[in-house]
Amino acid sequence: MPHIDIELDRLKNKLLEMWDLVEYQVQSGREAMVTADTELAKQIIKRDRKVNQFDLKIDRMCENFFALFTPVAVDLRLVLAVLKINANLERIGDTAEGIARFAKKLEAPVAPELLELTNVLPMYEEAVAMLVECRTAFKNNDPVLAKALIKRDKKLDKIYRKSDGIVTKYMVANPDKIHEALAVLSIIKKLERVGDQVTNIAEEIIFYREAKIVKHKDDKKKKKSPKKDQDKDQQAPL
Repeated sequence: MPHIDIELDRLKNKLLEMWDLVEYQVQSGREAMVTADTELAKQIIKRDRKVNQFDLKIDRMCENFFALFTPVAVDLRLVLAVLKINANLERIGDTAEGIARFAKKLEAPVAPELLELTNVLPMYEEAVAMLVECRTAFKNNDPVLAKALIKRDKKLDKIYRKSDGIVTKYMVANPDKIHEALAVLSIIKKLERVGDQVTNIAEEIIFYREAKIVKHKDDKKKKKSPKKDQDKDQQAPL
């Protein structure tokens, strides 16, 4: 095997190791939230240092790769993708740490009624599933799976958009649960960010495999729509 391929494999494997740790951090955050396990929350916060160490190590490996080789085409796209995926995984690690900090402040397990009303558990399960499947897409070089993951982020966005109103009503009806409700709302907002970060990673997988930039594609469509409507208005008879 050529030396460049050996180094690329080392880079991918190191990123997958980091991915495993980040997945564990996010999954542990769910357990800490549901059970109000302060010790588990503390462990998650402490392990974030390990995530940061991976981040720095992978950055250095990418820098060394560029210094030793002159990658082109798919090899160049892979290293660029690894750099950006690494940054997003580090942010997901930070998000898991943030969730753990809210879980650490809980005095008791979250009320079942609040969990059900907010749909925070299905949201958590979907966020974790997206992260796990995105790892599979990267490992198997599967842009089709990556594209499917981008569409699934809408489910998290839907729960997030409804959360403010739901939590506000809950706090009015349960003034003794305000602290708990605000913690759950903050966790929902962080899970929404996990969905965005997984989407960013999926876009990098597509870029790496297909040389296509899909970032902000929806934004471009939105910008075109008003122009079309304006053209129709101008063409319409008075």
